[in-house]
Amino acid sequence: MTVSYNDETLKYYNEKTTEFYDSTVCADLTLLYDRFLKEVCTGGKILDFGCGSGRDAKAFKDRGYEVEAIDGSVELCKLASGYAGIEVRCIDFFDIKEKEKYDGIWACASLLHIERKRLPEIIKLLRDALVTNGVIYMSFKYGDFSGMRNERYFTDLNEELAKEIIEQIDGLKNIDMWESYDVRREKDVRWLNLLLRKI
Repeated sequence: MTVSYNDETLKYYNEKTTEFYDSTVCADLTLLYDRFLKEVCTGGKILDFGCGSGRDAKAFKDRGYEVEAIDGSVELCKLASGYAGIEVRCIDFFDIKEKEKYDGIWACASLLHIERKRLPEIIKLLRDALVTNGVIYMSFKYGDFSGMRNERYFTDLNEELAKEIIEQIDGLKNIDMWESYDVRREKDVRWLNLLLRKI
């Protein structure tokens, strides 16, 4: 597999798979699901982009949506496939080649591992994978940091940085942007959430 993002990040997820899975699989993101799904047609096709434990893919599947999922970590794909009950594809994020296929793309805490300078490139690939009026949800840790942290590469965003990135991408309209706090009680982390629509 060609690695277009940080090798150390993938190494972390492949070596600490169980630890990461256990710490995230039970997180309750119902409020975020509701906000995203109200923009997606009932029973539509959703791509869980960087699905991690498979938690969100399973939630969408259980709500009656047609779900596909991908992740860059071989080991996480194995666990996620079992948990979500679907085959999770292991591919490099930049190898997403689908065109006008999905009604919604869910990129929860996955694009934050991409270098800031490459975010417009990958978001354009996601835009192309959406049908017209389809939506992308994405989330980033709040701030302006970029670099290695906790053995992984992170790109944090605030509202200003997010707007600068969105302005570089034709065919997407920002329909919502908001801050939230991590639902895991032991994590005091602020998040920036975005919803973009293909126009």
